[in-house]
This record gives sequence, structure tokens and C-alpha cells, in this order.
Amino acid sequence: QVQLAESGGGSVQAGGSLRLSCEYTYRTASMGWFRQALGKEREGVARIRSDGRTTYTNSVQGRFTISLDNGRKTLYLQMNSLKPEDTAMYYCGASMYSDSWSRFSHWGQGTQVTVSS
Repeated sequence: QVQLAESGGGSVQAGGSLRLSCEYTYRTASMGWFRQALGKEREGVARIRSDGRTTYTNSVQGRFTISLDNGRKTLYLQMNSLKPEDTAMYYCGASMYSDSWSRFSHWGQGTQVTVSS
């Protein structure tokens, strides 16, 4: 079973940047980042499939970049131009066999991102 461990969250002012990291034990068909704000459902933010194709949710397009270093077994999420509405717990996730938001089934413990106005 794939193991995931996030790091890199923190507090930042609006307009600032953060980079999240996720160490994983092995690469799966699709790996990505989700977030869950207080009182809301978890939502997909960005994912990258095994051939490198990336997908982003509309609200982060152009501001966030997902990347992966398989040599280091680390997944990244570079977050720029952060907004207060980006505040959430961010989770690294893995989908074993499919590149689809709904097929992610393995999760890290989460890392908090707080953006102040």
C-alpha cells in the first residue's frame, strides 16, 4: 500500500507563495493534491498522471503548479498568488489505477495552509 507524507504548509499573507511536498513510497497511475476547507467537502486541486499530464481545478489554474520528482519520490505543489479562499487542509493523494478525481483512495495526513488578507 502506497504511503504518503506531506510537508510545507504554513501561514502566509494574500499574494504570497508556498510549496507543499509529499513523499511517497511508490508512484501510482495518478497522484495529486486535494484540499478541505472548514465545513466543506474535500475537493481536487491538481493531479498528475503517469505520463506527466496535469489537471487543475479552475480556481487554481495559472496560480498553482503540480510536479513530481520520481528520483526523490516526492510530489510538489507550488502555490503562487495565494488567496484567503485557498485556506484549507491540503492532502496528498494517490489513485492506484485511474486518472480520475473520484478514484483517489490513499491519503496522507494533511498539512494546513492558512492565507490571511
